[in-house]
Amino acid sequence: MNPFKVFYDEKEDVLYLAKEGVEHEFVEIAPGVNAELDENGQLIGIELFNASILLKNVINPIVKKAKAA
Repeated sequence: MNPFKVFYDEKEDVLYLAKEGVEHEFVEIAPGVNAELDENGQLIGIELFNASILLKNVINPIVKKAKAA
């Protein structure tokens, strides 16, 4: 099983989780969240647009703990 790699485009604020494969289609699973599928319908990528906003409830506690350490 190929692990997902994580990429972040700070300028566009897009977080992308991907593994090898060719995108055949994508499905918007929530506003600003797309799932990319290969020709067999297998998940090969997830795009999170406005990632810093979508993940602020996850990121902020992590940053606070890191600063306290």
